[in-house]
Amino acid sequence: MKARVLLFARLRELAGTAQVEVEVGEGLPAQEVYRRVQEMFPALASCEIPVAFAVNARYVGPQHPVGEGDEVAIIPPVAGGG
Repeated sequence: MKARVLLFARLRELAGTAQVEVEVGEGLPAQEVYRRVQEMFPALASCEIPVAFAVNARYVGPQHPVGEGDEVAIIPPVAGGG
């Protein structure tokens, strides 16, 4: 069972890609999905920044279960202003 993971901002830059498919099993928590992505892209493993999760375009907590075909967005904080 796979889910599509979307990476944004600094995470996308470090991974060199905007999306990847991850094996999720049954109900893998969003935070564990991120750990699997970090294993796939070692540059992300050293990136200890807080992230937000969205599953199917809805913000969720890190323990939210991810299922087959879900779209998981991993969103780091974004600085802005001016």
